[in-house]
Amino acid sequence: MQNYRNSNLIIESNKVTPDKITWKCPSNIALIKYWGKYGLQLPRNPSLSFTLTHANTETSITYAPKSEYGISFDFYFHGNKRDDFKPKIQNLLEKTIEIFPFLKQLHLTIESTNSFPHSAGIASSASSMAAMALCLCSIEEKLFKPIGSQEEFYKKASYVSRIGSGSACRSIFPIASIWGEFAEIKAASNEFGIPAENLINPVFQTFHDDILIVSKEEKTVSSTAGHGLMEGNIYAENRYQQAKTRMHFLLMAMKSGDLETFGQIVEDEALTLHALMMTSNPSFLLMRPGTLSIIERLRTFRRETKIPAYFTLDAGPNVHLLYPEQFSDVMDEFIRDELSKYCDNYVIKDMVGKGPELI
Repeated sequence: MQNYRNSNLIIESNKVTPDKITWKCPSNIALIKYWGKYGLQLPRNPSLSFTLTHANTETSITYAPKSEYGISFDFYFHGNKRDDFKPKIQNLLEKTIEIFPFLKQLHLTIESTNSFPHSAGIASSASSMAAMALCLCSIEEKLFKPIGSQEEFYKKASYVSRIGSGSACRSIFPIASIWGEFAEIKAASNEFGIPAENLINPVFQTFHDDILIVSKEEKTVSSTAGHGLMEGNIYAENRYQQAKTRMHFLLMAMKSGDLETFGQIVEDEALTLHALMMTSNPSFLLMRPGTLSIIERLRTFRRETKIPAYFTLDAGPNVHLLYPEQFSDVMDEFIRDELSKYCDNYVIKDMVGKGPELI
């Protein structure tokens, strides 16, 4: 077990100069889905994701010493003070206070913006919690000393971000990431994500992900609640084994550049995720008529053109279209002419990206 607790990280507050740290962190889209957890945000099965570029969260933390001892912060989202967002951040800070004990000596002003609709099923908690974790690790380095190599810095940030949101630990790394113990990859861990860029064929390293926003409305059921319902789902254990099997075959396909097998597994995973939601008790349905229309039209388009374009879904109604870079022009036309009518006047043109950026 990784142990980042460090009671020595206590500051002499009268020697601390107020400062500001800003990180921009992308969301990620899971190809093998994480659905079901235990303990402190630990996954029931391994997952594999693409790291995105344009769907991101930019978070700034301004810190200053204070005389009172305890967690203290204000939170602003797109310039507006949002106390309704504070409980999730409070939870992260409380659960990581033994990692960053100096936080009790500081007042934090946290300012955050998203490039995409919040809580619409584009893993906003992943990008936001990852950005928060990166800021906290950077503050530690500012006040004390470097955490270690760049690899160690990102490993710690991934560990911390997982505590805030499980899938956030995959947003820390460029191109692709794996999270969760997997017998075929010794470095894979339930406690943090690991980079998977070197495990996949170059064709996937410039993949596009066009996110078709079928609905910008906030989800009716949170991902946290959905994960909890897996504990009573009669298909849960078979699902966890299925995810491991699919992980094996997906990694083989991505290593060799086998687009057809990649697409088949990724689409099956997306539909499995929503099937699990529909077989929970209580059940819930996050797909919309537009979601199904896009999927059906994409499959027809793929049969007719032989273009290797595939879909995946997150825990929401919006559709991610995945395809190689060389087909970007024809896919732009297809989306504009045939799919945009199913969208809520919003399409995010995204692609596999290089990971977080210190601003």
